[in-house]
Amino acid sequence: MKRSFFERLSGNTQAEDSFDSFDDELPTTSMPVRAEPRGRAAEPTARPAPLGDSASKGGEGQLPVDVHQTASDIIIRAFVAGVRPDELSISISRDMVEIEGTRSEREQVAGPDYFSRELFWGSFTRAILLPQEVDVEASSANAKDGLLTIILPKLDKAKQTKLRVKAG
Repeated sequence: MKRSFFERLSGNTQAEDSFDSFDDELPTTSMPVRAEPRGRAAEPTARPAPLGDSASKGGEGQLPVDVHQTASDIIIRAFVAGVRPDELSISISRDMVEIEGTRSEREQVAGPDYFSRELFWGSFTRAILLPQEVDVEASSANAKDGLLTIILPKLDKAKQTKLRVKAG
């Protein structure tokens, strides 16, 4: 008798079961497909989040970012459309960047007047651990057309400086 997958995996033997072998081919059967009446529209499988979700109640959102490197820099890009530069705060240390900001709704719309609500309004934050130490003083940030670009020059650990010892 051929041992089942479970028996081979665990080393145990089971009582006589004729259905537990994954190696045997199971016959395939086709399932009948029920056609919807033409007058009725099919319901979408994914529904948008309800209007009263936690993001619209003032919860803090997360900022999606792209991080890549060149030979000399680490570059971070994030979409911050709708956020003025004075509403952004960027903190840089040698191994981490933290971006904080607030996206405010410019006009108030009543809840029942929305058909769909997917944009995030409110405060957001993102902490990014850097793969290498950077020069904090030489870093720069630029926002253009809703795209924030942060350029962080890498510290060259291989660079050596020779010091002269002064007598006296």
